[in-house]
Amino acid sequence: MNNAAEQAAELHAALNAGPDSSIGAASDASAGPDRSAARTLLQCDVLVVGGGPAGSTVATLLARKGHQVTVVEKAIHPRFHIGESLLPANLPLFEALGVADEVRAIGMKKPGAEFVSPWHEHKQTFNFCDAWDKSMPTAYQVRRAQFDEILFRNAAKAGATTLEACRIHTIDFLGGDAGARVTGRRDDGTEVIWQTRFLVDASGRDTLLGNRFKAKIKNPRHASSAIYGHFRDAQRNEGEAAGNITVFWFEHGWFWFIPLADGTTSVGAVVWPYYLKSRTKPLNEFLRDTIAMCPALSQRLAQAEQVADAEATGNFAYVCDHLRGPNYLMIGDAYTFIDPVFSSGVMLAMNGAFAAAEAIDAWLIDPARSNAAFRRFDKVMRHGPRHFSWFIYRVTNPTMRDLFMGPRNFLRMKEALLSVLAGDIFGRTPIWASVLAFKGMYYVLSALNLGRTLDAARRRRVNIGSVDTTLPQRGD
Repeated sequence: MNNAAEQAAELHAALNAGPDSSIGAASDASAGPDRSAARTLLQCDVLVVGGGPAGSTVATLLARKGHQVTVVEKAIHPRFHIGESLLPANLPLFEALGVADEVRAIGMKKPGAEFVSPWHEHKQTFNFCDAWDKSMPTAYQVRRAQFDEILFRNAAKAGATTLEACRIHTIDFLGGDAGARVTGRRDDGTEVIWQTRFLVDASGRDTLLGNRFKAKIKNPRHASSAIYGHFRDAQRNEGEAAGNITVFWFEHGWFWFIPLADGTTSVGAVVWPYYLKSRTKPLNEFLRDTIAMCPALSQRLAQAEQVADAEATGNFAYVCDHLRGPNYLMIGDAYTFIDPVFSSGVMLAMNGAFAAAEAIDAWLIDPARSNAAFRRFDKVMRHGPRHFSWFIYRVTNPTMRDLFMGPRNFLRMKEALLSVLAGDIFGRTPIWASVLAFKGMYYVLSALNLGRTLDAARRRRVNIGSVDTTLPQRGD
């Protein structure tokens, strides 16, 4: 049997040879009315849909284990993506994938996170070096176009077949151990069909399988929308703090301020859906008007120039009602997306991909003995969103703002909070008793300020119930 590198080379040759040189021709009824067009028919152990951080990571790990893996990406790298702020917990994953030096080369060093509140008279800075585990003192801010391409090309180096500009449009599960038959259409109009033993949905917010199974549901406990743009010559902090991400609270939600290595700064507002729904003017103007509502942010952008049209996305928070089936699973944003206030998305996606690779490898080698690995995968996938969500659901609550703006290290609560902000929630760092103490303090303070707490809860219920399902286009 060919080794993984030989299999990958064979598949690459078939995909690049054009429709007249396909490996096997699909001539069944699914070919549709245009049966004169040849269709490439390929086989693989694992087909990964989506070439973002989750898909590229799981493909790299499985290819290294000797499995025949193909990654299909609908766009062509490099392509734009929001979500530029990473966590310290990402760094060990980069080392394991062998991309740490490449990420470092494109990254803006991020030593911590800052919070600015119009209801408080000071700025609060959290430095990752003060977390419980001192071994992960920094992270990076990255251009996602560059970062995602590094991970995608790394999958190819590991022996995975990578195909860009191909959108999956049909999935037929064949039952039993037969896997799935998956059809994609390339940008040139040609079709490719794979028969795969296992399917990984890493399609991000497209949620390919979530939509197919009608499994994607609005998170009933949270809803938010975002508008964002990139700016040149924004005012940054001095010295080491220049790379800090800053979170600005304001009346309708919160802003991110993410400095990037190329001199630009990503600025976005995560708002309650009612606010985005109120827009009556072009998106660029609406973003500028929104920024004007936050004087502290406006000051840092006073001399800045917007370098690209604003963009928007609606109803951020969702979850699928299941993670996996007999020969498929969902990872990253294909399974769930939560509010990005703590920059957890990339780390959770990649960490889930590591767990997925272990489970799929066990299933491919001996399906009867893979149950334990899949249970570990389930636990990992639910663990991160659950712990981040507790904070996310309350981040605009006045009691939570007070705790963030005046942290105390009683019972090591500040160190534990910093560990959560750093993404250190999957290892053996013993933070959970202190996290529980922090939560207890939150509930006690909420009870002591009962009128304010009840008013905040009422406003939150109204805000969540006002979901905007229309998405403005870029620059509109």
